[in-house]
Amino acid sequence: MKKIQVQAQVGRAENEGAEVLVVLSCEGDSDLTQETAAINTQLGGQLAALMQRGEFEGKLGEGLLIHTQGKAKAKRLLLAGLGKAKDLRLDAFRQALGSAVKRVRQAKVSSFGVVLPGALLEEIPVQDVAQAMAEGAILGNYQFTAYRSPNGSKPVDVERVTIHTSQASLLSQINEGIRRGVATAEATVLVRDLCNHPANVMTPTRIVQEAKAVAKESGVKLKVLEQKDMEQLGMGALLGVARGSHEPPKFIILEYKGAKAKKGDPPVVLVGKTITFDTGGISLKPAENMEHMKADMTGGAEVLATMRAAARLKLPLHLVSILPVAENMPGGRAMRPGDVVKTLSGKTVEVQNTDAEGRLILSDALAYATRYKPAVLLDIATLTGACVVALGQFAIGMFGNNDLLKEQVRNAGMRAGERVWEMPLWEEYFEQLRSDVADMRNIGGRGGGMITAALFLSKFVGDCPWIHLDIASTDWSERERAYLPKGPTGIGTRLLIQFLLDRTLP
Repeated sequence: MKKIQVQAQVGRAENEGAEVLVVLSCEGDSDLTQETAAINTQLGGQLAALMQRGEFEGKLGEGLLIHTQGKAKAKRLLLAGLGKAKDLRLDAFRQALGSAVKRVRQAKVSSFGVVLPGALLEEIPVQDVAQAMAEGAILGNYQFTAYRSPNGSKPVDVERVTIHTSQASLLSQINEGIRRGVATAEATVLVRDLCNHPANVMTPTRIVQEAKAVAKESGVKLKVLEQKDMEQLGMGALLGVARGSHEPPKFIILEYKGAKAKKGDPPVVLVGKTITFDTGGISLKPAENMEHMKADMTGGAEVLATMRAAARLKLPLHLVSILPVAENMPGGRAMRPGDVVKTLSGKTVEVQNTDAEGRLILSDALAYATRYKPAVLLDIATLTGACVVALGQFAIGMFGNNDLLKEQVRNAGMRAGERVWEMPLWEEYFEQLRSDVADMRNIGGRGGGMITAALFLSKFVGDCPWIHLDIASTDWSERERAYLPKGPTGIGTRLLIQFLLDRTLP
């Protein structure tokens, strides 16, 4: 997939000679906006007539392509709906542009313009709208074709999007929004690509290669712990998970210090579950949909991509990303139910189910992360099937031990269109994790499975301000939506980047 170039341009909508000009409208708007009124005049009232007849209502995701037949400067107009004005939020702009780029591609056009609707920017900052537009266009255009043979005519790629405004005073804000949106969307694209590659390609060793590519960004350093290093440190949980695979485990640490970061400030530390394939181990998963388990590394891919975005955006902060990487396979040396492992923290765990492996590798990664004495410790993981049962496909499960931090993550999720829902982290649930032979066991039964998994992790973060995000409900989509593809979604990436933006920028 070619990269889309997103740019801003000052000019009146009716004077733009685009191949396709996207015009945004809210549902129920009886009056034409200032931008569309002039085009409507050029078309002899055609736009107003279409709306009066109900051929275009402005519903979220709705689109109508019109050929102007030479009556307007633009060759085609694409009316795109934002939904009801009273419900308007940033994600509507992402969805509208995500749907629009697909329609433009169907028309075999390689570029299009979109009119920034001035009347809608009174309550939403123009910079945020531009960021959401850039994200929607890039993410809606996403296709993964690395393993497809050429078949028939080559499809047209959308290569350029221009955001038009009639107000020159807004240009710098729009450009800054585009800069953030491009970095954020390209990070999400990286996550989708990494998770779409099959597990015979995206092995733990390949993850190291991807980390080396990110480490070429300015200000990023890389350290990789090999199996012998983990043995010396005592990472018994991570090593136990990896024992059944021929692929050696890796422990990846990326560190970035922005040029404008305050000296001595403790870092933000991100930890991502990176299981490159999860069979369940000896506690083998059912065969149905097991191919989705190539994306059990989504959390790790997201903290890796977030590191790249932070460097490209030159964020003024100290950031550490940690990826515990392993494959969970059955085999003669594989960890068995009933085995006891000793974690890096010194705590022992009775493994009652080898398919609850994510919390095991994270226990060692979180304990390692506390050595940085972080200002924020945040882990993200496709951790539990129970999350899917509890929240479905539209919310990320959130747990934490710091109310201010939880509110910051919640706000970042709303702005990014990747919403979180807080679940309880009550100590009473730990009764389900008590073991007869070790400090704890790695499963707590069917009831409250997402909660007991998070409570397990909480025992390895010490006194650090900590957030756990369970993305098992959102990392994979069974169908294509506006800017989400079928398959790996990369959801969580934009939340992480927005969280960092909110911490560092006014």
